Amino acid sequence: MLGPLANAVVRLVLAPSCAACGRLLDAPLRGAVCHGCWQGVRRLTSPLCDLCGDALPSSARYLMCGRCLADPPPWEAARSAGIYEGSLRAIVHAFKYDGRRTLAAPLAGLLREAGASLLADADAVVPVPLHPWRALRRGFNQAEELARHLGLPVWRPLRRIRHGPPQANLRRSARLSNARQAYGPARLGIALERLRADRLRHRVCVLVDDVLTTGATMAACTEVLLEAGVSSVRVLTVARAPTPPRPSPQPGLLRANARHR
Repeated sequence: MLGPLANAVVRLVLAPSCAACGRLLDAPLRGAVCHGCWQGVRRLTSPLCDLCGDALPSSARYLMCGRCLADPPPWEAARSAGIYEGSLRAIVHAFKYDGRRTLAAPLAGLLREAGASLLADADAVVPVPLHPWRALRRGFNQAEELARHLGLPVWRPLRRIRHGPPQANLRRSARLSNARQAYGPARLGIALERLRADRLRHRVCVLVDDVLTTGATMAACTEVLLEAGVSSVRVLTVARAPTPPRPSPQPGLLRANARHR
């Protein structure tokens, strides 16, 4: 009885609204997002592309989508909990831009479910870094908040070395060029002492972020980690941007992919 009563009192006195849809919360003590918005999240389910985690048609003849067959990303596998639209987009936006840091735990729950196979034998999770100025303005790094709830050591071997325009404002070609210049191994201060290059060698790392769009940032981070000696990099995000229609796979591009999940 105490739970329903306490929720009713908070609802009456504070009238808190859902961080995603703005409606009055029925059970505000259970979290900042209503049950309906969580239920409205569009999950990604099998069949999925082995490499990028994008949805495949049920009649797909290949284990990879046409884009990955034509231009494979550098990581081993990627998974996202859902599509970046509707409820999930609103929840991520509230978490990232409205400072609702308490949403990190339930969003990480979606990550653990979607990325169970990626996390199972990994050595650590690596949050995608923000430039210090952007982290200061936002007050936190959303990727790091998510990483802390995944049950694995959180390593920080990457740092943002250039402060440029947000990736969301750039075209794909510009994102790729911008991202490759923007990330580098952490070489200064505590990061170097806590995570030397030899510790990275032969390790399996899972890159964590909130949204996967073109994959330019993740590709740049992956390349840096591989150059540092990491044996395998996997990618895990809460959401992925809706993708345009994929090109039909060409039989000549089909690669042996037994090593992929």
